Amino acid sequence: MKNTENKVEEFIRVDHAGERGAVKIYEGQLLALSTFIKDERLKKTIEEMRIHEKEHCDFFENEIKKRKIKPTKFLPLWDLLGVGLGFGSTILGKKAAMLCTASVEEVIDEHYLNQINQLGSNEKELKRKIIKFREDELHHKDIAYEKGATKKGLYSIMDRIIKTGSKIAISISEKI
Repeated sequence: MKNTENKVEEFIRVDHAGERGAVKIYEGQLLALSTFIKDERLKKTIEEMRIHEKEHCDFFENEIKKRKIKPTKFLPLWDLLGVGLGFGSTILGKKAAMLCTASVEEVIDEHYLNQINQLGSNEKELKRKIIKFREDELHHKDIAYEKGATKKGLYSIMDRIIKTGSKIAISISEKI
């Protein structure tokens, strides 16, 4: 039983950090779109996705408090890196901004699917929420590709860097 509890704690800790990181990425993108890059349609799209991520983050924030789970100690660093990634990818252009979303969502798709497959019947509500959030993330990935995300040329390097960073953040946030 203890092992299952530890797993659920890890899931909630890492999902909280990840959803908060997603909000910060979108905030960084919106900052770039409000200052240096003027693209009102892209801004509207990103704001809509940010709202979903905020809903996800709020759920895990409540779970952290309700279950008395310590959030990852790396939250301040993830916040900073998230805003930086969002801002930096948007400064590089619309394709890079959308690739940032697609790359992160592809990692999260696999991450959430893994959690869904491990959660038992004693965590029905958590499992239901993660299934719903995964569907939202897949929708964001589809939007990103519709709006111009690409992995052609140098974008393939950016994709690998973002995915590697996301996987490292997941591994750290599960444990610390």
